[in-house]
Amino acid sequence: MIMVDPIITALLAIFAVPFIGAFLVGLDRKLTARMQSRIGPPLLQPVYDVIKLLHKEPIVVNRVQIIYAGLHLAFMVLCVVLLALGQDMLMVLFILAFSTISLILGGMSVRSPYSRIGSQREIMQMLSYEPILILMLVGVYLVNDSFMARDILASGKPLLLSLPLIFPAFLMVMTIKLQKSPFDFSTSHHGHQEIIKGITLEYSGPFLAILEITHWYEIFLLFFIVTMFWATSIPVGLLIAAVCFFCEILLDNIMARLTWPWMLRFMWMVGLGLAVTNVLWLYI
Repeated sequence: MIMVDPIITALLAIFAVPFIGAFLVGLDRKLTARMQSRIGPPLLQPVYDVIKLLHKEPIVVNRVQIIYAGLHLAFMVLCVVLLALGQDMLMVLFILAFSTISLILGGMSVRSPYSRIGSQREIMQMLSYEPILILMLVGVYLVNDSFMARDILASGKPLLLSLPLIFPAFLMVMTIKLQKSPFDFSTSHHGHQEIIKGITLEYSGPFLAILEITHWYEIFLLFFIVTMFWATSIPVGLLIAAVCFFCEILLDNIMARLTWPWMLRFMWMVGLGLAVTNVLWLYI
């Protein structure tokens, strides 16, 4: 591994990652448009949108809402920094959960029924995917005897070969975290559901920009974890991430949104079943 100063690594994680995330969101929109026989917006449209939001008048329902939006961003940035520094994956998972909880509390802090329903659905989503994430880390520990991200990157054997069933389970989790169909229940980047924008409905202007920037960090975080499943070769890891990225967009365009009880049953029966089987196989 190439040794880089931790401060430089942290600064790159803080300032460079949002631009990578914004590019991925722009590419997502472009590919979605092409799949729908449209030209689509420019690749940098997410950046233009956020700049426009930052220049709008700041209007909020209450001050608590602002605090939770800030915490949502701060916890997500901390996740990315810790992962970039090769720190404890278990700690990254806990902080990621705190970021999601902050978003939930922000949605619950207003009186909008759409926002509160979105928050309740976000809780259901956490119940469906958190056990899978925990089992994923258990599998990582059984393979490397460590929760440290740096040990995964330094391992001489691709993680995917030891966790072949946990990998598709994690991709199911990604579909939920990225708010892609058929699991875009709590909110949607397309705004085509019965609760409109759901948990983010009451955010506008600079505070909505904070949520968008947080999403940029999150999308990078998720696909960085995907590349870690083949950390022995960066080109191969990036190729796997690119294929998964395309598949997520394709799934979003060909699948209809389902109900959250169906999601809960599917994730606990299929996703959790795959993860448990893989962990038992490693343990035995």
